[in-house]
Amino acid sequence: MAAKNILKQLAKARAQVSKLEQAVAAKHNKVLARLPAQYGFDDVDAFLQAVRNAAKGGAGKRGAAKPATGGKRRKRAVITAETKAKVKSLAEAGKTGGEIAKTVGISLPSVQNIKRELGLTKGKKK
Repeated sequence: MAAKNILKQLAKARAQVSKLEQAVAAKHNKVLARLPAQYGFDDVDAFLQAVRNAAKGGAGKRGAAKPATGGKRRKRAVITAETKAKVKSLAEAGKTGGEIAKTVGISLPSVQNIKRELGLTKGKKK
């Protein structure tokens, strides 16, 4: 009989959880329904459009959500012999990796890879 009582208690607890979930969902819907007016919009469509526009232009900072689709990706740089020569001359002129990257139009890791390939970096100490 103990198992029967436990099953009854379990059924009762599940019913209680279901009621609580419904209450939370109702409260959540009320809060969401008030958002457009809270932010000064007359209707939901105008509010949603404003949110969409903000999401398109507001991404990009650390921690901010990035758009799932439609985001522009940077084109992969083509490293030519000319690019390597520019990197070499700028490195020999004492420019920093960041300055070289901006001048040549490639990423800092690409600059570092080219410098390593050309023997312009110091090796690791052992």
